[in-house]
Amino acid sequence: MSLIVSVIGAGTMGSGIAQVAASNGCKVNLIDTFPNALENSQTKLQSILNRLVEKGKIEENEAKSILANINWTVELAEVSQSDLVVEAIVENMEIKQKLFSQMESLVAEDCILATNTSSLSVAEITSACNNPSRILGIHFFNPVPLMKLVEVIPTEKTDGELLKKVKSILESWGKTVVTAKDTPGFIVNRVARPFYGEALRIYEEGIADFATIDWAMKEFGGFRMGPFTLMDYIGNDINYTVTETVFSSFYFDSRYKPSFTQKRMMEAGYLGKKSGRGYYDYSKDMPKANENRDLGKTILWRVLSMLINEAADAL
Repeated sequence: MSLIVSVIGAGTMGSGIAQVAASNGCKVNLIDTFPNALENSQTKLQSILNRLVEKGKIEENEAKSILANINWTVELAEVSQSDLVVEAIVENMEIKQKLFSQMESLVAEDCILATNTSSLSVAEITSACNNPSRILGIHFFNPVPLMKLVEVIPTEKTDGELLKKVKSILESWGKTVVTAKDTPGFIVNRVARPFYGEALRIYEEGIADFATIDWAMKEFGGFRMGPFTLMDYIGNDINYTVTETVFSSFYFDSRYKPSFTQKRMMEAGYLGKKSGRGYYDYSKDMPKANENRDLGKTILWRVLSMLINEAADAL
């Protein structure tokens, strides 16, 4: 489906969304107020496409076409001709509301406005706008080009036909779309809280270290990544912010209580792979797990029991 798509925010998520849209023939404006962010995005995408060509995943002409489909710019006014705008900036309600208010005055009346927020209320974001019927959440997962799942979050005021159109667009991009309620964390991030939270509690109780907990979840649970590897991949700053948001939004329900361990990691700048150190130090060999099978099964059962209970409430 040939569309003009604008993505606000040239970080990891925004760049990934732009890549997917451009790979599906859309003309894309990737907009960021920081020129360095745009330069980094372009350099990284060029590197990604070169690797895909080397591996025979795409042809060289296709890689050139994807790059040609993207316009990297600092000008928010470039959204004016868009059919769809996706906001992928910092998880801050006030900043998002200000941006949506600005965008609404720049785009056509039939332009769809979407937020990629992972935990904030979509309805509250849209409250800054005059026409909330054309606004909804489109929550992609990192890495966007590889992760098929997308949560679409309509508000009470989202137009039903617009919702159908958005789902059709995303499915044409090869995504698996689920409709989620506008509740804190939606489906995936809400269910993920006990995956991280219970693992952190097990560590804080002195039962096992990071490597052993990760090993147990992969060995006995079949997870591709353990909770600490995954938190390092996502970024401890992002993950902690989501946890705080869900915790406060659920009126400080103890199930979602943030961890001091993660807070201290964030404060120390140990954000994960992007900073070179998080729960693991990526400049060194990875620590070895205590591969005690009884311990591993105990860890798995504790985390899984919390996950199952949360999934039952969320769905």
